[in-house]
Amino acid sequence: MLRVFARIGVLSFGGPAAQIALMHRELVEERPWLSERQFLSALGFCMLLPGPEAMQLATYCGWRLRGIPGGVTAGLLFVIPGAAFMLVLAALYATFGAAPIAQALFLGIKAAVLIIVLQALLKIARKSMSDLRSRMTAALSFVAIFLFAAPFPLIIACAAVYGAIRGGGEMKPAPLPERSDTLRTVAFWTVLWWAPVGALMLAGHELLTDIGLFFSKLAVVTFGGAYAVLAYMTQKVVQDQEWLTTAQMMDGLGLAETTPGPLILVTEFVGFLAGFGSGGALLATAAAALTLWVTFVPCFLWIFAGAPYIEWISTRPRLSAALEAITAAVVGVILNLSLWFAAHVFFAEVSPVNLGPLRLIVPAPETVDWRTVAMAVAAGIAVFGLKWGLLRVLGASAVVGVAMSALP
Repeated sequence: MLRVFARIGVLSFGGPAAQIALMHRELVEERPWLSERQFLSALGFCMLLPGPEAMQLATYCGWRLRGIPGGVTAGLLFVIPGAAFMLVLAALYATFGAAPIAQALFLGIKAAVLIIVLQALLKIARKSMSDLRSRMTAALSFVAIFLFAAPFPLIIACAAVYGAIRGGGEMKPAPLPERSDTLRTVAFWTVLWWAPVGALMLAGHELLTDIGLFFSKLAVVTFGGAYAVLAYMTQKVVQDQEWLTTAQMMDGLGLAETTPGPLILVTEFVGFLAGFGSGGALLATAAAALTLWVTFVPCFLWIFAGAPYIEWISTRPRLSAALEAITAAVVGVILNLSLWFAAHVFFAEVSPVNLGPLRLIVPAPETVDWRTVAMAVAAGIAVFGLKWGLLRVLGASAVVGVAMSALP
């Protein structure tokens, strides 16, 4: 089991779809460790949880095989290779990120990331927008966040309430697991999650406390994966906390796309740069470690508390409808992220404009960068026309970015 999950962790490039396909091949097709039904039921459950679904699926599979020790082992082996890569990349970026060659590389990567986000949007939309109700939910969530700057957690909460109200149908009988076991599991992992944050609060370390509190909150609202929450995270870390610039945030997303493991490892990049800007490499490493802790310990909590209820949840129509509405709302949120990214990638100047209750972003047309527009079009052709893989598109875009940077 250690050998198999270590291989999954090292080879988990290409985002959730590729990672889930890899796990299916290793755990269902090549070994009779899980049945098709068990794997698909677990996948459906993990997709409805906050946090990275592929990492949580790996944790569930480990739990199914060897209990909580197996789940912890599988989850850690899925995260650690990518986290180690990201730590090295973040350190190199913090040290050499301003070098001309580095800026030239990221010129192309930013254009490719925009297309990758659009691809993720289309994949999620195809899965979640099967009827008029889901399309209206997605449209309303987009209007709320794009035109009125509604907070992401509020949109998720409203979608859940709407889904629960509209949901219905006959509940099927299903046994509930022992609740005392669930309460002990929740208590243990909750204490483990918040212990370092509480210690930092008592010690009075303001930056690390802020990082711990912010990413703990983020861990609760990351429905739909990393893409759905990126706009919200970027707004908070760039505009409110001022830990990073918009350009650095997008560079971090590009780096996260090139590492194995879940895309949400971009939070480690954010934590590292926030610490580096305030206190150098040592504080940066501590901030990155804390970010990883409060991002992934909650994933173990959701899985170990919820996995015994997978069969029961599928028999609750209102709960299932609420989770489906959340997934539809995420489509609108990712559409907002795509437009936000496009504005900041293509234009050097983007200004916020308030028109009564409306909150708009308006790019300055004269600041358009034709190089990034051309590279984004080329990346779109590579992804949607030629069906290139993720790493191939990012690598080619980086090379083209170096060449294009020499042009006026």
